[in-house]
Amino acid sequence: MLEQASLRRDTVLVVDDTPETLSLLTDTLDRAGFTVLIATDGESALHLVDQVTPDLILMDARMPGISGFETCKRLKREKLLSDLPVIFMTGLSETEHVIEGLACGGVDYVTKPLVLDVLLARIRVHLGNARLAHETRAVLDASGRFLLATDRAGRVLWCTPKARQLLGSNTVGATLPAPVIEQLLRMRRGDPLAPARCLVEIGGRRLECSFVSSLGPDELLFRLAETANTGSDQSILQRAFALTSREAEVLLWISRGKPNRDIGEILNISPRTVNKHLEQIFVKLGVENRAAAAAAAVRTLTG
Repeated sequence: MLEQASLRRDTVLVVDDTPETLSLLTDTLDRAGFTVLIATDGESALHLVDQVTPDLILMDARMPGISGFETCKRLKREKLLSDLPVIFMTGLSETEHVIEGLACGGVDYVTKPLVLDVLLARIRVHLGNARLAHETRAVLDASGRFLLATDRAGRVLWCTPKARQLLGSNTVGATLPAPVIEQLLRMRRGDPLAPARCLVEIGGRRLECSFVSSLGPDELLFRLAETANTGSDQSILQRAFALTSREAEVLLWISRGKPNRDIGEILNISPRTVNKHLEQIFVKLGVENRAAAAAAAVRTLTG
């Protein structure tokens, strides 16, 4: 199995309307160990990607019909292709063209005539970065954490399944409210006057958002936690059962059906610590399990 995985060839799609360039790149990439697909215009590239998803695209910026820039924009509208690395190849080297290529979703920009050794090195770097990002997100998804990443404009690039549950199904591509974006960027810059967390109102839910780290020059990672209006209910439980403030918080979330892992995420404590608080809660309520504790809390809050 490991031997088969090591023999897997990355697939590169070359999109160019010049036969000489296609021939040169096909031979070079094949010798370098890549599987090569070719398209001679943007429409053909879009159709091909619908059938087979490459690992990376080399895209000519100027082509008849749809330009490379427009082709990239259309590719990036598809959620499953948003992370597909696109390297532009062109004779256009003015700053505005470079900016346009990066703004429409490209990860790199190389000018013609191509320096093949440099191009191969860049291809390998971007393939490695894409693979690492994919593996990292897979681990985060599997861990069940409430995480999402945005660009600097506040557009959601991706999120874990847990975060999607909080934010709703149409999360990727959505843009966070402008005041929230400003707070998040201040948090990211380490502004001493910025709050450690900010509140986001989405779909009738109050969510607390805190900055975790920068994943790239235009990819910021944030952690979410649900912060329903718990103040009065928490105080009621605390007084009724002589609980500490933290025990009352844990009991309140237990009464709302949250498992230990989710409570840990919400309160920023470990599931093991949640369990320790539960042991004390059971003693103080005179019950033996979380179901009985939840029932007692619900009766107290609704009685």
